[in-house]
Amino acid sequence: MVKRIAALLLSAAVLTAAAGCNYEELAQRSDSDYGSRQANDPKMLGGKSYGPMSTNPHQHDNSFFEYSSVISRKVTDLNGVASAIVMLTDKNAYVGLMLDWSAVGTRNSGRLREQDNTGTNEGVYNHDTGSPYGNSRALVSPYNSYFSVNDINDLSDELKQTVALKVRELAPAAQEVHISANMELVNYFNHFAKEAWGGRSLMPWIDQFNTVVKYHFAGGKEMPPPITQPGTYSPSESQMDR
Repeated sequence: MVKRIAALLLSAAVLTAAAGCNYEELAQRSDSDYGSRQANDPKMLGGKSYGPMSTNPHQHDNSFFEYSSVISRKVTDLNGVASAIVMLTDKNAYVGLMLDWSAVGTRNSGRLREQDNTGTNEGVYNHDTGSPYGNSRALVSPYNSYFSVNDINDLSDELKQTVALKVRELAPAAQEVHISANMELVNYFNHFAKEAWGGRSLMPWIDQFNTVVKYHFAGGKEMPPPITQPGTYSPSESQMDR
């Protein structure tokens, strides 16, 4: 009996030690830690899965795009992601993210937060002006909103890799996966998604979509007008009959 108890205690000690040894690796593999950034980090093994994969100058000249509710939900389920909007094209997958800071290290650098949510404590929308009114066109805004990251280079590489692998798992034909948490990009994607939810074709918006993704992911010179301002956007007239 004594030997059996001793054996059980020894086994427990070994398991505890093993768990302690593997804790760091388990944390690095989880979607709760995007900030370890160590050599041979398990999230980054196997090659980069996001961003440019070719030098094709026409990589973002998409001929169609569609909203993927399935992949959007799967990416939204990741820790650190408040919501995701995923668009698939004939070439690529594009992901717009809103963050909730529920995971560690979602940013590489830059300002800690681009949103001011202190108005919620005062019963107002805009803390600076005291206005109680928000912008119905904006999914992400500077006030009382989930969080954005203006520069894609400020998003954790581990977060982008995790998102890209999830997208490629469900859309293996995607040549490239491009990911951003930029406020304007997410608001554009939200508008496109609303069109899809309403059962309307996205083809009238293909020119605007390509302008948006080229500007944000390929250094495009044409800057899309802010979609959150009334009267600044509409489908291309040349596309309306498609």
